[in-house]
Amino acid sequence: MAVPAHDQRDYEFARQYGLEINQVIVPADGTAIDCSERAYTEKGRLVNSRQFDGLSSEQAFEAIAKTLENAGLGKKTINFRLRDWGVSRQRYWGAPIPIIYCDACGTVPVPEQDLPVTLPKDVELSGSGSPLVRHQQFVHTTCPKCGNAAQRETDTFDTFMESSWYFARYACADYQQGMLDERADLWMPVDQYIGGIEHAILHLLYARFYTKLLRDEGLLHHDEPFVNLLTQGMVLKDGAKMSKSKGNTVDPQHLIEQYGADTVRLFTMFAAPPEQSLEWSESGVEGAYRFLKRLWKQVADFVNGTETIPALDPKVLTARQRDLRRKAYQTIDKATHDIGKRNTFNTVIAANMELLNSLSKFSLDNPAEASHAQGVAVRHEALELIVLMLSPIIPHICHALWHALGHSEQVVDVAWPTVDQAALEKDTLELVVQVNGKRRGSIEVSVNASKDEIEQVATQDSQIQRFIEAKQIKRVIIVPGRLINIVVD
Repeated sequence: MAVPAHDQRDYEFARQYGLEINQVIVPADGTAIDCSERAYTEKGRLVNSRQFDGLSSEQAFEAIAKTLENAGLGKKTINFRLRDWGVSRQRYWGAPIPIIYCDACGTVPVPEQDLPVTLPKDVELSGSGSPLVRHQQFVHTTCPKCGNAAQRETDTFDTFMESSWYFARYACADYQQGMLDERADLWMPVDQYIGGIEHAILHLLYARFYTKLLRDEGLLHHDEPFVNLLTQGMVLKDGAKMSKSKGNTVDPQHLIEQYGADTVRLFTMFAAPPEQSLEWSESGVEGAYRFLKRLWKQVADFVNGTETIPALDPKVLTARQRDLRRKAYQTIDKATHDIGKRNTFNTVIAANMELLNSLSKFSLDNPAEASHAQGVAVRHEALELIVLMLSPIIPHICHALWHALGHSEQVVDVAWPTVDQAALEKDTLELVVQVNGKRRGSIEVSVNASKDEIEQVATQDSQIQRFIEAKQIKRVIIVPGRLINIVVD
């Protein structure tokens, strides 16, 4: 780069060969920088640069470029590190390249009326080279221009050629008169695309190439193929990428046979967010299996111990029943956001695990008490909601549990649960209590408590008393809904 004061490689070269090192950039705030030991490589403000002195690095870039252009010495340009895409492959599997070679006419494209060129099915796969080269009936053809004997191209297209536009073809798969019809524009672009991280560069790059080509040809009328992208991480084993060549792949079939498909699905989705790599763990699969057994047991115990399910009346619930119901709808709120906005299925599973723990600790009142029936109704509702929230992740067990809970329809046909805002409301608030700005405890007060009532509860709390007794309270600061700070001498 020939700027030894501001590029470390140039700096070392200049020091070795005794070249002059002139500083031309200083920090933007004017701080002195010593370039006698190493190069200053940050952006800043220009010095020792004649008419460009005082300009920021960004301003100087534009000014110097303009000066060079005006003097006819250069111009700004953008360099893309792109190479030609080699689309041919010497193999049988793939779309045949529609080209014919004629000694008289040269390279001739297959006429549109003869498309598509299809692969012959009577090939011999020897394991060496492309069988198309040895298939005489496929290779030998006639020139569409002059009618003389000619040879067909035996290379097939790179499979990226097909995967770069299949999503548009899905919209009109039955169309036989060309590649696409108007239905492609109706459904495109793709709202949400999910792909593996190994295709996060080439495949997506080619898909954009192809979409813009189809646009230029008038077959599509949008510029980009995808609106949103979720790139999945890889599956690792002992910290390394699973690979046949490394021999560290895991066949999930024996795990499916031992634990069931839902267990493997649950572990896979719980082990990591989808965009991160997943470390395969046999013990993790066992943990997922234990959770499913707990869920099954919760439903089975409830069903076997309950004859009738009373109608739920939120107005007559006890505090414990309201707490469990609030927890259930808080979980729905989180699951809806995490699936719909963040695609973090692992947090949805974790939230339902917490809800199941709360349900395990929830005990019904004595059958003789009036509140017992509502406890049964709240437990039934919570189990239903867990099954609905987990059904996209573990569909088989949730299908069975949904029927066990008294429903005849398939769980896959049931709408996603909505949040009951009334269930989220609380009668009390927990406020952090600080003394001179340091947290000393917490108190619980009514949501309608006045400032005087909050102050009274805080100053009379036994835990807080230890920090304010024998001291004069100068003032009490209350941040509504959050905390109370008691200032003492």
